[in-house]
Amino acid sequence: MASPLTPMSEKDNSQFADSPRTVDEAALHFDSQSDLNEGMRAAKAATDKEHNMSLLEGIRLYPKAVAWSILISTCIAMEGYDVCLLSNFYAFDQFNRKYGTQLADGTYQVSAAWQAGLSNGANVGEIIGLFLNGWISERYGYRKTVMGCLLFLTAFISISFTAQNVETLQVFEILCGIPWGVFQTLTITYASEVCPVALRGYLTTYVNFCWGLGQVIGIGVIKAMIGRTDEWAYRIPFGLQWMWPIPLFIGVYLAPESPWWLVRHGRLEDAKHNLLRLTSRNRETDFDADETLAMMQHTTLIEERIVCMCWAIQNLCGNSFSGYSAYFFRQAGLPGATSYDFALGQYGINMAGVFGAWFLMSRGIGRRTLYLYGQCGLCVILLCMGFLGLVPKEHKDSAAFATGGLMLCWALVYQCTVGTVAYSLVSELSSRRLLIKSVVLGRNLYNIVGIACSVLTPYMLNPSAWNWGNYAGFFWGGSAFLCIIYTYFRIPEPTGRSFAELDLLFERGVSARNFAKTNVDVFYGVEKEEGIKGIVEKVPYVEA
Repeated sequence: MASPLTPMSEKDNSQFADSPRTVDEAALHFDSQSDLNEGMRAAKAATDKEHNMSLLEGIRLYPKAVAWSILISTCIAMEGYDVCLLSNFYAFDQFNRKYGTQLADGTYQVSAAWQAGLSNGANVGEIIGLFLNGWISERYGYRKTVMGCLLFLTAFISISFTAQNVETLQVFEILCGIPWGVFQTLTITYASEVCPVALRGYLTTYVNFCWGLGQVIGIGVIKAMIGRTDEWAYRIPFGLQWMWPIPLFIGVYLAPESPWWLVRHGRLEDAKHNLLRLTSRNRETDFDADETLAMMQHTTLIEERIVCMCWAIQNLCGNSFSGYSAYFFRQAGLPGATSYDFALGQYGINMAGVFGAWFLMSRGIGRRTLYLYGQCGLCVILLCMGFLGLVPKEHKDSAAFATGGLMLCWALVYQCTVGTVAYSLVSELSSRRLLIKSVVLGRNLYNIVGIACSVLTPYMLNPSAWNWGNYAGFFWGGSAFLCIIYTYFRIPEPTGRSFAELDLLFERGVSARNFAKTNVDVFYGVEKEEGIKGIVEKVPYVEA
């Protein structure tokens, strides 16, 4: 079935020629009708080249974009490192003696209330940082925003290094959460804007690898400190946070600004200059910077659509449950050193899972497919963990090791699907003009859900609170099942689509299940030289 778009009125069309130009309009301005049509032809040529570009061709043409994207994405490793420290310190005896309270059996524990408070302190700070980022980065650019956050983070780290009580740690978590919130979105939007369609899924999901990298380093540092009995057992891990900001600051200073951001602000010459910095022209004679720039100008015409639940589902599938892995393993009955061995294995899988997701995507498996079936696997594993709680006490040790094995299976499935693919989905299912605001809103929903999960999880696991242990798997398994239903009906397939095509499919109300089967050409009618109105009237979509 074919159906044209609603025609743009003469009044709507006239705004491009007659009204004063705002920042966004400047990016869309053409001096004459012939210039407009020529720009549309160039945009179509660039879009066709991206559709036909293979992964290896994209790497050959955009090696600098790959390198700069990897560098800026590494900022996320800082957050992964600290979040890993905090959640795994709860199973660390030296940390508990300093910041916890003594229980009736003589052991020390940070109370469930303070565990929830510390975890949510970072979430609250991230929400503040995300809202600030939506305005600051769009006004001052991605590079300047990241560099400013790195400077603030360098100062905030001293708070954790010198903290004498749990209240001071709370202040540290809130303040550091602000730059972390900025990193959560800027790293993804930068990666999505400096690379072509062929590389977009890989570079945006690489952010999840950086999470795993920070977590592996963090759990490795904690494990190395187990033999120490003094205060440096937890101060050294806090102090090592200083190894990140300065090298990253130097790298970000040298990095090019996003060409898309420059186009949105009407700085077309700067956009072309930075676009050339991202490519290796000698390796691809068919590349035309002017065509690619024209494609960026055209894409900013499409309306905004957001899928916030892509990120929220990460927490609702048991992610916060796994964040307390070492603590959970202790409560399940594993010894202290063994619990950290399992946690280290889990965080190692977090990194390897990203490459697993890349392999599956390279085999033609779509992002929606990975996201949906990944949730099905997570739901089954979580329910199995819950049933292990029914094992008799005399077999508790065996059940504890089985629980550890299932947690590793959960981590593998999660990182190959939901944990990694969400970064690609969020960056692809948002319009270019309001991309940073879209990703900010989605990540804030993630943090809001994370606050609720961070309140519930300590109470589920803490022996002085609800002490659910394995039974928590039933709760998160049920939550994952609800996410499966939402994903089936609401999350579309973006694989192989340009940003303009995705926005057009949203605008026409195509069912999420039919995105992959729908034919769309955003440039249909360009050769008739009928201007903006004619072009928009003639853009069809066909439902299979």
